[in-house]
Amino acid sequence: MASKEATVYVLDLGRSMGQKQNGRSKTNLDWAMEYVWDKITTTVATGRKTALMGVVGARTDETDLDGIVDDDAEGYSNTRVFSNLKQFLLPDIRHLQEHLKPSSTDEGDLLSALAIAIEMINKGTCGKNGNPLKFDRRIIIVTDGQGYMDSTDLDQIAAKLKADKFELVLLGVDFDDPESGFKEEDKDPHKEENETVLKEFIDNCDGIFGTLAEAISQMDIPRLKETRPVPSYRGELTLGAPTIYDATMTIDVERYPCTMIAKPPTASAFAVRTDLGSAPGASAESSATVAGEGPPADGQLSAVRNQRVYQVDKPDEPGVKMNVEMEDLEKGYEYGRTAVHISESEFNVVKLETTAAFELIGFIRADKFDRYLAMSRANHVVAQKGNDKAQLALSALTHALFEADCYAIARLVAKDNKAPVVVLLVPRLEGEVENLIEVELPFEEDMRRYKFPPLDKKLTITGKVITEHKDLPNDNLMAAMSDYVDAMDLSTLGEDGEEYMKPEDTYSPLLHRINHVIRWRATNNIYTTLPDPPQILTKYSAPPAELLKSTERELDALKAAADVKKVPPKQKGRGKRSLKDREKPLSGLDVDELLGNPKRVKIDSGNLIPSFKQALASTDDLDAIQAAADEMGNSIRTYISSSVGESGYGRALEALRVMRDEITELEEPEIYNSFVRALKSEILEGKLKGDRREMWWRIRGSKYGLVDRKRSFASEVTEEEAAEFYKG
Repeated sequence: MASKEATVYVLDLGRSMGQKQNGRSKTNLDWAMEYVWDKITTTVATGRKTALMGVVGARTDETDLDGIVDDDAEGYSNTRVFSNLKQFLLPDIRHLQEHLKPSSTDEGDLLSALAIAIEMINKGTCGKNGNPLKFDRRIIIVTDGQGYMDSTDLDQIAAKLKADKFELVLLGVDFDDPESGFKEEDKDPHKEENETVLKEFIDNCDGIFGTLAEAISQMDIPRLKETRPVPSYRGELTLGAPTIYDATMTIDVERYPCTMIAKPPTASAFAVRTDLGSAPGASAESSATVAGEGPPADGQLSAVRNQRVYQVDKPDEPGVKMNVEMEDLEKGYEYGRTAVHISESEFNVVKLETTAAFELIGFIRADKFDRYLAMSRANHVVAQKGNDKAQLALSALTHALFEADCYAIARLVAKDNKAPVVVLLVPRLEGEVENLIEVELPFEEDMRRYKFPPLDKKLTITGKVITEHKDLPNDNLMAAMSDYVDAMDLSTLGEDGEEYMKPEDTYSPLLHRINHVIRWRATNNIYTTLPDPPQILTKYSAPPAELLKSTERELDALKAAADVKKVPPKQKGRGKRSLKDREKPLSGLDVDELLGNPKRVKIDSGNLIPSFKQALASTDDLDAIQAAADEMGNSIRTYISSSVGESGYGRALEALRVMRDEITELEEPEIYNSFVRALKSEILEGKLKGDRREMWWRIRGSKYGLVDRKRSFASEVTEEEAAEFYKG
């Protein structure tokens, strides 16, 4: 469970914050708000109700303390509470964007706004009895240091912040930063004095004093989400049967995940509300979607929830569906093309009843384990917290495995009635950390064994071994590839000869780019162009340019050794109408030309589809194409008319699909359209030896009707005519 936190932003909104300084195109406030919006939107994206935020403005035109203290209290003029402590949502961000503007005055005290922030957090984090609740308290101050500050009570404020365990962060606009080497020239003496006072005050509070430039430069670095681990097993790790024998080993342990997959946020479906301002009772809902219980907070969208309907064929009306309730459905398991029904009572008989257990069943030498056998993410197995006896026992087991260079194998049932798994336990000794790393092992049914021919030799039918062949790499190619791999080494390409791409410096582009765009869109107009992804996300998307340049010689040598040739580009034309335009084989042999390029290939009904394709590929004569289509059509009619029940409909439907695709690719859709019109008439009029309307329903369902202009520009059939064809 995430900890509770209360954060208040104290923003200096004085007239000086509207200035543009040091060559920036933005005002000081707009520049500062880049950091503030990033922090606020990151917190809002978590959706946590326990992450409370508030905003207080200093040096504002108005005075509004929102009941924190009396508005007429001395010393709090020109201070405004824009938002009291609460969970922020998107409308709160929109509200702040409208009101956070530079003021027209320099009156007001930054430290007075800080006092308001302290009081706001104290009031907002107290229980009903007035006692403070457990919260992480944080105040972030953003200022240019040019306003008036009453520093008489700084010691008392610092003592209060330390006593209540506040975290104080101050970011200054163009403050001097010795670490980065920045020093503002011709600085106002009043600002310089304020910087000194604020830095000393932050040091007394054990806070963080930094510059806004440094904070903004670190915004692109993704923030890693730290989650509190939840145990997936709590119980005993046993060796032997403790319920039967006394000479057994039992250790109280807990199991925690080592890592978890970080997934990007998922999108939800919303519909634009069209009933805003309309007459009561108006609705924009369709039959497929129903508005949820409540619209999103901005009031312009309505949540959408799905409704699932189950339908089955009506027994007495072929082709007509009827709705059924989910409670009336039964589970079925596929057995070939048939559904096998197993009732709930029968299913309970075959269900394996298990109890939670963690049992050692054997040991294996470390060098006998293949790393590719691990099937799951790794887990930590640690001793029970506060149990000294268990910690000592697990430490002894871990050291024994480590010194024997062995791994343990165990049977794990994480919860009652859960399927058992076999896991591997690996000892881990790093400094003072002593525990076991656990991964799941495969059962026999999980193994997939594939046989591949050897890469360094060929075997003939007679058993002769060939080591030199055009498909086998020779010594020259192997040496060139080895040199190229060595030249592409990244291990010392980083700064000061370090590793170039450390795992801790690589971030998921998908995850962090989506979060980046969501935060950007939350604070910007929908018509603004999205920013480019941060450079840190794209840094490792391609090899370093200097490395590619330095390995050009090895790459050229590899291309020469491999005899690399450019593959001719694929023709963009869809037709096979002209044989002279077809690509010539790389071997230089044109089989069709050697065979005399027959104008007509007879279609074999026993090998219908391949022979039909071969007939179309061997000719560019329109009469020959029409003849092949006629023979294909006759075969389809034969499949339908000779079908016993529906036994031949599948073959006829597949032949129809191939005919439609091939004829469309040849840009002669009228040949197919004429055939399918005649086929529909013959089926519905019963001319194919009986009632074959089920075949027509299959053609309709597969959308194998007329070829319209959308599918082929050569067609004269409109989309409306193609849709009308399916009726009747």
